[in-house]
Amino acid sequence: MKIIKKKKEEYEAWKAKNANDGYGSCCFRYAEAWADEMELAIAQGKTIADVARKTSKDVDRRPEFGITGFMYGMAVAILSQSWIHGEELRRWHNLDTQIGDEGERANEKGTVLNPALLSIGKAGS
Repeated sequence: MKIIKKKKEEYEAWKAKNANDGYGSCCFRYAEAWADEMELAIAQGKTIADVARKTSKDVDRRPEFGITGFMYGMAVAILSQSWIHGEELRRWHNLDTQIGDEGERANEKGTVLNPALLSIGKAGS
């Protein structure tokens, strides 16, 4: 995973804070493996939009993973802040995840949509 040079120290500290937490450390391991797979595809001329969904699922199928929706969102947040292609991934993710226009608003604000939200209420309301 190619980390933004000026973010390297911050990334390593953030990762270290999660090293002893199985859930948190899995988010980082998954994010790194996913970024590695996307980098291979990008080197072959593909874009994030071309490969993000497929590579995410491919990495998640590995025996050491099996991530939740929240973990996926955390991986996007991790990569968006630290990875050289993170901004492109963040923007793609927000538009891919949106139901209305919340992804466009998140892109304007520089935030990441959480894909693990639930709607509670009667159907159709």
